[in-house]
This record gives sequence, C-alpha cells and structure tokens, in this order.
Amino acid sequence: MSDTAIARLRDKILDGSPISTDDAALLYMSADDLTLSELSTQVRNRLHPANQSTYIVMAIVNYTNICVAKCDYCAFYRLPHQAGGYLLSFDEVCARIDDLVGYGGKLVSFNGGFHPKLKLTDYAELFSKIHHRYNDSLSFFEMTVAEFMFSCKLSKLSYEEGAQLLLAAGTRWVTGGGAEILDDAFRKRHSPGKYSVDDYFKAQRAILDAGMGSTATMVIGFDETLEERLNHLQRLRDFQESTDRRLTSFLCWTYKPWNNELGGGEISNREYLRWLAISRIYLHNFTHVRTSVLTKNEAALDGLNFGANDFDLPTEDEVTQKAGATISLEFAKILDAARRAGHEPILRNPFTPSPRFEV
Repeated sequence: MSDTAIARLRDKILDGSPISTDDAALLYMSADDLTLSELSTQVRNRLHPANQSTYIVMAIVNYTNICVAKCDYCAFYRLPHQAGGYLLSFDEVCARIDDLVGYGGKLVSFNGGFHPKLKLTDYAELFSKIHHRYNDSLSFFEMTVAEFMFSCKLSKLSYEEGAQLLLAAGTRWVTGGGAEILDDAFRKRHSPGKYSVDDYFKAQRAILDAGMGSTATMVIGFDETLEERLNHLQRLRDFQESTDRRLTSFLCWTYKPWNNELGGGEISNREYLRWLAISRIYLHNFTHVRTSVLTKNEAALDGLNFGANDFDLPTEDEVTQKAGATISLEFAKILDAARRAGHEPILRNPFTPSPRFEV
C-alpha cells in the first residue's frame, strides 16, 4: 500500500467521511497493524473517552438446543427426538438466571434454536413470567432475530404482528443474533434454513419499528471471502442509516470449529483484531463496537486498541462452549488484561433501546 494511498484514506477517515468497501479492502489487505490500530482508535475516541472501556457481566441462557435449521457450523443443536435434546422448564431457566445474579450480573441474553413446536406465544408467555419474577432488577435480550423469524413463520404471523406480540409481553430487546455473515451466497452454503439477508433485515426493521431495541452481530473465520465480509458490513451500515441509527452496538466474534460438521481451523487473534479495526472504521454510524471475550478470552482485550470500546464478562453460553469456547469466571484477571492494554475498565449498566442515534 503506497504512502499516498495511506495518506488519502487517513484524511478521509479522520475527517469522519464514510469509506467505501474498496477502501476497506485496501486497508485490510495492505495496511500494517499499527496503522489499523491508530486509525480505528482515532474513530473510537471521537465517540468515547480515550483509554477507558466499559463492560457488563452477563449470561447467555440457552433454553433449548432443539433446532431444525441444521447449520453446518453449529455444534449445539439437536434435531427433534435426537438424543441429548432439551427444553428447559421455567424453574430451570430461572435457576440459570439466579446463577448470573450470584456473579453480580445485570444482563441475560436468551438464545435457543428453531424449535418446531414452540410458537411465538410460548416465548411471549415465558418472557412475561420472567419479567414478573425479576421486575426491573435485570435486563433481558429475548430471542435473536433469526429465532424470531422462524417462530413468526411457524405461528403464521407477520413480523409486524410478531413484534407487537412480544412488545405486549414486555420484551424490550431482540438481538441481532443469527446473522453470522449477511451474504446470501454464504448463507446458502452453510445455513440455508436461516432465510435471505433481505428477509433478515425485514424482520429486524419490524422489531425496531415496534419500539424494541436490537443490535448488530458478525461471526468471522468460517470459509467466507473478503467480499462476503465486506458485503456484511455494507448491508449493516446501509440498514443502520435507514433506521435512524437505532442498532445500539456491533459485536464481532470468531467461529469455533470443534464438534460440528464444517470443522476447519480457528483464525488468529491478529486476524480478528485487524477485522475489528476495519469494522470500527467502516461502520461510522455505530457508537459501540464490542470485542468478544467469549470467543477470544483475555486476548479480546487487545481489541480495545483496535476500535472496540466495550466487552462482556460472560458466565455461560452453551452454544459457543459446545464448539470449543472456554469461559473464565476469573473476572479480575480479565479486567487486568484490559488495564495492560492501556484501558481502565468501567462497569456499566445495560444499554437501553434508543429511538435515534445521539452522540
């Protein structure tokens, strides 16, 4: 990458102008690590205090592993009637939540699968009972966009009707899970049961328009091409702009290749950090970019120098643990890793859904 090209992109980025996918590809392929760290940190520091990061203690509670999507990268799912399948009772779900409370957690994210017998009213009933039990002491991310889509179709509800049903049950968040790589060619190869990219965003728009919050996610390290990764970022950025920037955060994590059909290897931390930097620079209309302790452990905290400003301290997530992720409850040790990266970690409250983007 020539000095002239670097200078051109540096000026564009520091001016706050959006970069193109061609610019992003050039940066990713040719810029050195120091340049990507510097530029992504400059963008980050326009929105957040330098040398500070925020974090939250949370759990991803998997209420069922029964799923008919059959994604080849998933180590978690069991088909109906297959050995090892489960559906947690209300009391079992609450026991998982109580475990999180014991660690001082404030956020519960629910994630399951495409269960062929659970209608959206079943989820709404569960969430309503949980709200009644815990009141406002905790925040809940209820379902993922992908689960919401499947359940709406199973229930013969439009996305708009489904969103209103969840809203009436007290749901405030449906997260942007099930995105992986938002490129139709990738999805046809690996997760054809998860619908098209256009359909995904149609569902997410209905969630936002109902007044609930949602997030953006990405998983890298499968066999996706650079073009497919960039298509994902472009679709996210365009969607974010079309919704008054109402997606609260962007989280990128890495594929874990164990115990599934796809297999393969795990990408290096360096590749993850470089992509995190590209994501921060390209997604100029996202306030919060989050690094993944869940899949990269302490090494994720290096991401605070590659554009990230926030991270989770997770207590459980069977989906990634089945695929090879390890979860540490030595929170002090993880927070020390943030300090070694030059950032003072500050415990935050859960985000609240925003009707519009504000800096």
